[in-house]
Amino acid sequence: MSQNNWEVVTTHCCLLGEGPVWDKNQKRIFWIDILKGEVLYFYPETREHTTCGLGQLIGSISLKRSGGIIAALSDGFGTVDLDNGAVCYISKVEYHLTDNRFNDGKCDPAGRFWAGTMSMSAIPHAGSLYVLEKDGTVTTKLTGITCSNGLAWSPDHKTFYYIDTPTQKVMAYNYDVLNGNITDSRVVINIPKEAGYPDGMTIDTEGMLWIAMWDGWKVLRYNPLSGEQLQDITLPVSRPTSCVFGGDAMDDLYITSAREGMSENDLKEQPLAGSLFVVKESGFKGTDGYEYDG
Repeated sequence: MSQNNWEVVTTHCCLLGEGPVWDKNQKRIFWIDILKGEVLYFYPETREHTTCGLGQLIGSISLKRSGGIIAALSDGFGTVDLDNGAVCYISKVEYHLTDNRFNDGKCDPAGRFWAGTMSMSAIPHAGSLYVLEKDGTVTTKLTGITCSNGLAWSPDHKTFYYIDTPTQKVMAYNYDVLNGNITDSRVVINIPKEAGYPDGMTIDTEGMLWIAMWDGWKVLRYNPLSGEQLQDITLPVSRPTSCVFGGDAMDDLYITSAREGMSENDLKEQPLAGSLFVVKESGFKGTDGYEYDG
């Protein structure tokens, strides 16, 4: 089943839009521009749109239970003051690896912040997956990662799903919510190269995964238990990057996109590249996003 009833949220176009996060308390959608180092947020009810520049690369963000946001930056984890863009580092990570930067990240059900790194020169296996624990310490979960991307946890909190983009696979791990340990890795979804490259993802209340397909023009819904593709959303841009459910009923699907690396002809054909899209009343619901509890 295909859906094409997307809408453009704002006229703002990111160079590398990523990391959408729904803030249910303030009823606003956050997203970032990785390369411009910007945190953006938009209130659907009032259509107020704000951009906060950090002056450095930013890989991903999450809400904090105590208020505000936490971010995976170019070389570590820190909090961000949305009024002035000031960053307060909690922990520096890979600061000695100047070619690496953080990429996608998300909080787990216990309130830890997970985020992975990648080489900006596309060096294979140069990245890792880290966890910022609630006490501010950092734990390494996986190494030898090429392009750390989508993360999700099953509704029953027993399974962790993860994407290293060039593998064209979604991995699953047994997940222990008490200590954050992941074990028993296995492939649950194989994505054909003609579908694009798997990027960011989210999960719905039925436990199905929604994956943004870079160079694939689509967001695909998969059953991780069978590996079967169930639905797709076709977009007017070739590089969707991630997605998240939001709205009062948690049934609006927000989708980020990019224009990084596109030619002038590509941009003429895809003037909406870099936009934030929404599929309202998608017919599916997401779970409430988790927040950092440090």
